[in-house]
Amino acid sequence: MNCIYSTRLSSAGCRRPNIRIAALGLALAATGSVALSAGAQTLMQPNVSVAQARRIVDAIIAECSAPGELVTVTVAVVDRAGQPVMQVKADTASPHNWELAYRKAYTARTYRRTTLEWRDRTAGDSPLAAQRVLTDVIALGGGVPIMMGTQPLGGVGVSGAVGGQEQDSACAEVGIAAIAADLE
Repeated sequence: MNCIYSTRLSSAGCRRPNIRIAALGLALAATGSVALSAGAQTLMQPNVSVAQARRIVDAIIAECSAPGELVTVTVAVVDRAGQPVMQVKADTASPHNWELAYRKAYTARTYRRTTLEWRDRTAGDSPLAAQRVLTDVIALGGGVPIMMGTQPLGGVGVSGAVGGQEQDSACAEVGIAAIAADLE
C-alpha cells in the first residue's frame, strides 16, 4: 500500500496529504525567500584577531608582570561579541583573578568605555546603577575597550597588577597600545 504521510487518515487507513497546509507552506516559502533576498547582504564587522590578542597579552605581561620568571598578572581579551579570544592566568593568581579579568574585559566591551569610567557612571543613585546587576559585568578598574574609531572590536581585562585597579587599568592600556597601529 502506497501511503503519503500527513495529519489526516483516509478511509483506506493511509494518511491523505493536507492540501491547504502544503499550499500555505509554499506561499510562505515563496514570499519569505523574496523578502530575504531583497534586503539580504553579507554582514562584515571588524573583530579582534587571535594574533592581536596575543600581542596584547604579551605586551601586558612584559610591562606589568613583576620581575622574575613568574607571570604575576591575569589577562583576558574578548571579541566584539564578548566571547573570550585569549586568557592567561598568572602563575601567582588568586582564584578570583581569572573571573575578574574576563568580567573586566566583557564590561569594557559591552559599554565601550573603561571599567573605571563605567564604575563611576553607575555609582550610587545613578539612573544607570541597575546595569551593575547584569551577568558578567563588574564595576572595578582594569578593563579597556578595543575600539577602531567608533567600532568596538573587543575588550581587555587585567587583574592582579601590583597597585590595584588603577594599575590594572594602566596595564590594559599597555595592551591596547601594542595594537594601536592596527586600530587606525
